[in-house]
Formats: sequence, structure tokens, C-alpha cells
Amino acid sequence: MSQSESPSGVIHDIGYRGYDGERLTRRGIAYGLYTHTLRGVFGLGRAPRSKVVPFGMFVVMLLPAVVLAVVSVVMAGQGMITEPVLPYTRYAMVTQAAIAIFLAVAAPQAVSLDLRFHTLPLYLSRPLERVDYARAKLAALATAVFLLIAVPLLVMYLGALAARFDAGTQTVDFLQALVGAALFAAILSGIAALIASLTSRRGFGVAAIVTVLALSYAVVSSLQGLVAFDADDPETAGWIGLFSPMTLVDGVQVWAFDVESSAPAGPPTDAAGVAFLVVTLAVITLCYWALSMRYRRVRL
Repeated sequence: MSQSESPSGVIHDIGYRGYDGERLTRRGIAYGLYTHTLRGVFGLGRAPRSKVVPFGMFVVMLLPAVVLAVVSVVMAGQGMITEPVLPYTRYAMVTQAAIAIFLAVAAPQAVSLDLRFHTLPLYLSRPLERVDYARAKLAALATAVFLLIAVPLLVMYLGALAARFDAGTQTVDFLQALVGAALFAAILSGIAALIASLTSRRGFGVAAIVTVLALSYAVVSSLQGLVAFDADDPETAGWIGLFSPMTLVDGVQVWAFDVESSAPAGPPTDAAGVAFLVVTLAVITLCYWALSMRYRRVRL
């Protein structure tokens, strides 16, 4: 075949159109990733089976609050009680198993799958920094956990108002519980996201998160019980609460709001309460820093 007869390249118009709309800024892309992750955590926009666990845990969290609200209305109508059966600040501790299961499924869904399927380069092909990715994922998880705790608290609060408990007192108690819910969401999401970011295997992430959250509380609360009751040393038992994220935030609530502890022992002194708050904020900051460092070192 001569050079004149050699085939030449041809460009075919197959109908693709260029994008002429507004392009998002770095902040807009990060917000889009945040909302996309938040929807994914609850299984929205995904297969029906992906919604079973998150919405199942949401129902598990909500049902006790509905029951407590109904009980408050009925018993208050009979003049048997003048305040809620369960303090708002104790609700997260009572339902911590559901929170742990929710996080064990949500964190790997938000983080591990991107590592497994190597989709991180697609996100970073836009003006999105690695720290933006980590921040958006962590914020979405924390928001999901906060909603998981706050919505049942709202139901309890509305039940208390319907029972005609003192509105001022109930509002203050409810707002205090929301502060505690924000701390629970921040520290638990930070720990879960960091664990999930260390493996691309979703199953490993699920098992590790459940183990860390459940085992840490079981060990710490057992030691607190032994020291407080068997050894008759409630002060030392209170300090042991520093070593579990659940008892850590519970201790902050006990000190800051002067409420009843859900653990065998709370912070023994005001100085201990300050230490609980400092350690809580330090763990949240450390988790955020470690997650950011983790994604700076991920190979694309």
C-alpha cells in the first residue's frame, strides 16, 4: 500500500457536549463531597440493602425515646412524676451499642471503599486537597452520628413539654444534652474514621471499629466497678474513665452540667472534670490530625 493510500485518522462526533456551566470552587467541591458522603452513610441513592443497617439503627435509637416520651406523658398525667424518667444526658450511653454498630457500618462505607476501588484520584483531579477530603468525610460522619443521637433527644424533649414539665428546665437540660451529643459525635466519628482509613477491607474496618468502641467501654466500666465497689476507691475509679471514649464524654457531662453519671464512677473532683474535657478535645484533635496525615501519605 502506498503512502497516499494509507488510512488517515477520522474524528467522529458521537454527541458529547462540553460543560459550559459554573465550575465549583474548592470549598464548593468539599461541600459536595460532604453532602454526598452524608447521603451515602444513610444509604440514600444506593441499593435498598444499603439502607437496612443505618435506618435500622436509627429506628433502634428512636424507639426507646418514643416509649420514654409516652411514659412521661402518661405518668405525669397521673401525677406520678415531675421530670423525665431518663435524663437526656444519659441517652447516648444507654444506646451506645446501636451507635457503635451504626459507626461500624458507616465509617467503612465512607472511607474504606474509596481506598479499595482507588477512587481517591478522581476526587483529587479537581481543585480538592487531601485535607479537604479528610475533613469532608469526618464532618459527614460526625453529622450523621449527631443526628442519630439528637433526633431521639428531640422526641424526649417534646414528650416532656407535652407532659407539662417545667419548660425552662427541660430546655436547658435538652440543650446540655445536645452539647454532649456533639462531643460524642466528634470523638466517636474521629476514632471510627481513622480506623476505617487504615484498611481497604470493609469487613476488617467493621470488626475493628466494633471491637475498639465496645471493648474499650466494657474493660473500663468493669475496672471502674471493681475499683469503686470492691476496692472502695471511687476516686481512682473515676480517673479510669479517661480510657474509654464513652466514659470520657460522660465524665465531661457530669462535670460541666452536674448531672448523674451513666458510668460506675464519674470525675471525682473539678480538676478531674477539667482533665476529662482536655483529654476529650485532645482525642478529637488527634484523630483529625492523624486522619489528615493518613491521606497525605496515601499513594494515588
